[in-house]
This record gives sequence, C-alpha cells and structure tokens, in this order.
Amino acid sequence: MSLSFGISPALVTPFLDGKVDVHRLASHAKDCLARGCRTATLFGTTGEGPSVGATERERVTNEMIRHGIPAEKLVEGVIACSPEEAASSTSQALRRGTHAVLLAPPFYFRPAPDDAVFDWYSAVFDAIGADLRDIILYHIPGMTGVPLSHAVIARLRDRYPGAIRGVKDSAGNADATFALIQAFPDLDILVGDETYLGRACAAGAAGSICGVANVLPEAVIDLAENGRDDPRIVALVQEICRHPIVPMVKALVAHVRNDPAWAIARPPLPTLDERTTTRAVSLLEPFGQVTKAVA
Repeated sequence: MSLSFGISPALVTPFLDGKVDVHRLASHAKDCLARGCRTATLFGTTGEGPSVGATERERVTNEMIRHGIPAEKLVEGVIACSPEEAASSTSQALRRGTHAVLLAPPFYFRPAPDDAVFDWYSAVFDAIGADLRDIILYHIPGMTGVPLSHAVIARLRDRYPGAIRGVKDSAGNADATFALIQAFPDLDILVGDETYLGRACAAGAAGSICGVANVLPEAVIDLAENGRDDPRIVALVQEICRHPIVPMVKALVAHVRNDPAWAIARPPLPTLDERTTTRAVSLLEPFGQVTKAVA
C-alpha cells in the first residue's frame, strides 16, 4: 500500500540538566529515519511540546538541522494559545523548509464555538501570509478541549486553498476517523491511535504521527503499509494508556536505546520508575531484539 504521508514518529524529547539534549534527539531522529520513517515530528504532544517554549523550539530545530537532519525531513509541532506565537513559530518553521507544521487549536479558553476556532486559525494564517503551506490540523480534544469539527476543517480548506495538508486525528475514536477519511479524501488524514492504524490506512488514511514509532518503527510501518492491525501493538498501546502516556513512551525509548536519560520528563509530567514500566517493557519481547546502543 502506498501511503502519501507515511509514518512519522512523534519524537519524545530528551532533557539534560533541564534543557533539551539536541545530541540525543538528533541521534534518535536519524535512527528512526534510517529505519524507514518518512519524516520525524518535533514538539508534538509526545514531545512535550507545550512544555518547550518558542525560543527553545527554534534553537533546537536549527541545531537539529546543523546535526545533519534536513528541514524537509522534519514536521514541527506548534501548540500555542496566542495567534501571535502560533503564527511566529509556524512562519519560522515554514521559512526554513520544514516538511509540514502540526498546528493545534488554542486550548485555554473552552469550550470554543466553531466560529471562534475558525477565526483563530484565520488570524494565524493571515499573519503568516504568502509563506502559508503544508498545515496539518491537530485534532486532539482529550488534551486541548477544543475539537476540530468537519465544518471548521472544510471552511479552512476552502478559505485557504492548498494550505491545509491534512488532519492528525488523535481523538481515539475509530468510527470518527473513518468518517473523517470519507469526508476529506483530498486531505492527508493521519491516525494518532496505533490500535486501529492498519484498518484506517486500508480505508484511505495517509499514515500516522505516533508515539510507538519511537520504539518500534518497523512494526508500525508494516501494519500501516499492509493495512492490517497488529494485536501485539494493540496490547502495548493499551498498557501504555494505563499510565501517564508520555512518560511511559519515554521509558520505553530509554529501554530500547539502553539509556536511562531518555526516561526523564519535564515537569509537570512525572518520570516513571522501572517497577511501573516492567509490564510495558515485557510487551516488547514478541518483537525480538529492539534494544539499540547509546549513540
């Protein structure tokens, strides 16, 4: 199956002395790309994007490029409430040649009616101006509290022709994802929930930006390209979701990279201990040898 977007790991973010460790991050991104991922996504939810300020994101991304990762291999997450910050970060990403920008809706004042969500995105897009392109709308209402309705998506697509690349659906509702695929065959619908990613790609999804691709990129690519779900992935995701999700994914990356520094989360997220992660680690065993040496 040919996927127009493919698989992009929602990169977890390593910290060293409280700062983003670009050396570790670049090494991990290169490894994921070498193992078949089409792009790598910075500063999404799994990457603790809301905990990384605009200045730090800009510095880290530029350093990633200097570490040899082409800008066109990166998707940059922008999660901000103010149109000014969202427009500035998105503009910078697009000007340096990023593959796409994953842009979440504002998340503090809610509930937000459709007209207000549309107006917020319009303010951001109008501020970006002629550079506007390759926007992936980020539907993750469990975190933002602000869903992206079909009406808002359609209005933005029609108001800004060619600017909306796709929608990342991380609501975890398979029926709603299939409805989104059917409603917008002209957009790349990306599935954030790996438990039904195979079925969704068989139905027309374009790929995924997801956390498990940090740990098992080949397995995630395989299920997406073959259009069949993997019960081993389902079991792993279900276990991950029994705990704070981002710290658990970080703990699994620490295990497969044989480097405990990866498990450290930035407050307010907790860092999980080994006892908490034992079962999740055991669920990697059916995939064979997945441990990588520290780079």
